[in-house]
Amino acid sequence: MLTLEKFEEAAEAVKKVTLETKLVYSEYFSEQTGNKVYFKPENMQYTGAYKVRGAYYKISTLTEEERAKGLITASAGNHAQGVAYAAKKYGVKAVVVMPTTTPLMKVNRTKSYGAEVVLYGDVYDEACEYAYKLAEENGYTFIHPFNDLTVATGQGTISMEIVKELPTVDYILCPIGGGGLCTGVSTLAKLLNPNIKVIGVEPAGANCMQESLKEGHVVTLPKVNTIADGTAVKTPGDLLFPYIQENVDDIITVDDSELIVAFLDLVENHKMVAENSGLLTVAALKHLNVKNKKIVSIISGGNMDVITMSSIVQHGLIQRDRIFTVSVLLPDKPGELVNVATVIANLQGNVIKLEHNQFVSINRNDAVELRITMEAFGTKHKNEIVKALEEGGYRPKLVKQKGTYME
Repeated sequence: MLTLEKFEEAAEAVKKVTLETKLVYSEYFSEQTGNKVYFKPENMQYTGAYKVRGAYYKISTLTEEERAKGLITASAGNHAQGVAYAAKKYGVKAVVVMPTTTPLMKVNRTKSYGAEVVLYGDVYDEACEYAYKLAEENGYTFIHPFNDLTVATGQGTISMEIVKELPTVDYILCPIGGGGLCTGVSTLAKLLNPNIKVIGVEPAGANCMQESLKEGHVVTLPKVNTIADGTAVKTPGDLLFPYIQENVDDIITVDDSELIVAFLDLVENHKMVAENSGLLTVAALKHLNVKNKKIVSIISGGNMDVITMSSIVQHGLIQRDRIFTVSVLLPDKPGELVNVATVIANLQGNVIKLEHNQFVSINRNDAVELRITMEAFGTKHKNEIVKALEEGGYRPKLVKQKGTYME
């Protein structure tokens, strides 16, 4: 059972390994939503995520004998670092099985805490199955990343801190992967104040908890597909499910495209980096149909590698029409390039890439294709530039863009 006494015990224990993550008021998101929005920045923890809470509390409750056997877990990254760091604090061996798709930064960070890392499987579920096998073969003590009530109790200490700092909180938005964080947060929130609404947030491509709640029992998704790797779970925790049923008021799902623009918003308005799973509760804010409420979004982690970060930024700029590409056909004669550049410059468009192809036609009146990639302030500005090119007789065609500047 998850009891108030256990949560209080866990809250004292995790102080040894956590940094104080004070609520951050967001003027930008408050204005956007008509609510008072605060962030609980667990991305600022020493290990970059909340997971150290549950890992450390779980390990603290083990016997000396259980710890001496060595610890093993499976994780897409954040729980891995939590277990590795907690094991280091206790001076015991830790083995971590991670999916082969885990970003290199998370692998290296886990190793840096002294853990042995084994890469196996494409998704968390496959890595977990292999970790169980290694635990049986070697006698390790298994620390489940979410389907463990003691781990969930450690994660729930976040609610204790939120309510102490903001006693009048109306809504807590909580990411869901397997359900450990949301189980702890929602259960303790309801124990402290039954009027607090707790909303779980899942990636649309990995909504295992939402589907399980619909069916009334734990279900396994046939596949998961999301950029939010930390919450890419096929099967939620069966030990946790009854607590989610009882204490979570609703589930919101978020598309990957929404996470991309949420990253931009968070970086530009708060100078804060969150990983894709940590962005779930930021993206979910616009889905809440409420006004004048005090809302806390838990930013669960910030362990994003720079390659992913650069890709997310570029995708976000494209989605927001702050980078776009047009194709125009020009007569093959001197001065035409200058004329096009002048039209763009007059509207403060900033050219960042040009492709000049003289071999698209043998008709010298339309012999040159010019592809122009440029920066704009947003959709309105982009449309103004395109309209100016049309009025100049250039017949611009927008070029479909993906992760690179042009397809």
